[in-house]
Amino acid sequence: MTRESADIVIIGGGIVGLMTARLLALEGADVMLLEAGDLGAEASGANAGSIHLQIQCPEFAAYGEDWARAYRPCLDFLKRSQALWTDLPEQLGADLGVRLAGGIIAARTDAQMDLISAKAAIEAEAGVETEILDRDDLLKRAPYLSPEVVGGGHCRLEGKADPLQVMPALARAAVRAGARIATHSRVSDIAPARGGHVVVTACGEVQTGRIVNAAGAAAGRIGAMIGTALDIKGFPLQVTVTEPVAALVPHLVYSAAGKLSLKQLANGGCVIGGGWPARERADGVLVTDPGSLAGNMGIAAEVVPAMARARALRSWTAWVNGTPDWRPILGEDPNHPGVIHALFPWVGFSAGPMTARVAADLALGRSSPVALGGLSLLCD
Repeated sequence: MTRESADIVIIGGGIVGLMTARLLALEGADVMLLEAGDLGAEASGANAGSIHLQIQCPEFAAYGEDWARAYRPCLDFLKRSQALWTDLPEQLGADLGVRLAGGIIAARTDAQMDLISAKAAIEAEAGVETEILDRDDLLKRAPYLSPEVVGGGHCRLEGKADPLQVMPALARAAVRAGARIATHSRVSDIAPARGGHVVVTACGEVQTGRIVNAAGAAAGRIGAMIGTALDIKGFPLQVTVTEPVAALVPHLVYSAAGKLSLKQLANGGCVIGGGWPARERADGVLVTDPGSLAGNMGIAAEVVPAMARARALRSWTAWVNGTPDWRPILGEDPNHPGVIHALFPWVGFSAGPMTARVAADLALGRSSPVALGGLSLLCD
């Protein structure tokens, strides 16, 4: 068994882990990233690529306005993260598929319009503008929508990126900056040691002064190793891509009627998701759920009728981390100095750049660039 050392160990090779590794290495820190499997193989590389800013409508409908107001600090955080997304392609020297044409949410009933308007009012309190549009204005802006819409909203700052381009570019950039990366190095234990901790994997041990827990859906298991209970777990979700079709949808599209995210890739394929569950087999392997596929494609075709004529090419699954109230677990562990938790649930791809910025600053002994009180569950 090998024995190594690093100033900072990052656990998790998804978007937050790789971004944090790059930022720390650029500042001269000796960083080692440990990934249980392949880089970006879970939610970071398998998500639908949405850059979200709005409050998600199904959750707003389910949890209500009090929940949405408690979630407002997350909107400011996502807005800061969106600004970082715009600079990322130039920083990495790569086309990441970042396009910010805005997010469209469509309503088919007056009750759904009322929901969008109430949601937009709370978003505005956090400095996020969702323009309310009547049917005619909405169809002028998004003529691909069903003529049955009665109106909707447009959040100009939303958009998309391509995870299949983002993740390899981040890995290359982290290595160029000087970060060490060990894949297939599942962490099995974390033990206290003089000056910090020893992180144990099947491949060896790493002595470190600081740890960043960016393990996503596995973050609760990592927290348990140091005796910290984190109220986070993995949820199996699925996403589908269609055959390429003519250029049609420039926006990130939602429905006020249920779970939907829809966007069109540069090659014409349309990526359709929105949080539909996959199934976990008895052996732990995730498989797509035919019922979820039918439901997801059905709501997509209701909102964008052209989707009814587009053939689904493939669907895939991933574990996505979630907390009960959608708030992040972000900051230094209150009982274990030097351990930083960097976990933004459900929309972690969107929040990735800002989550990494906070994690890097805290790992370097600085203050967080954003106030964590009211935002992070660690600060309640």
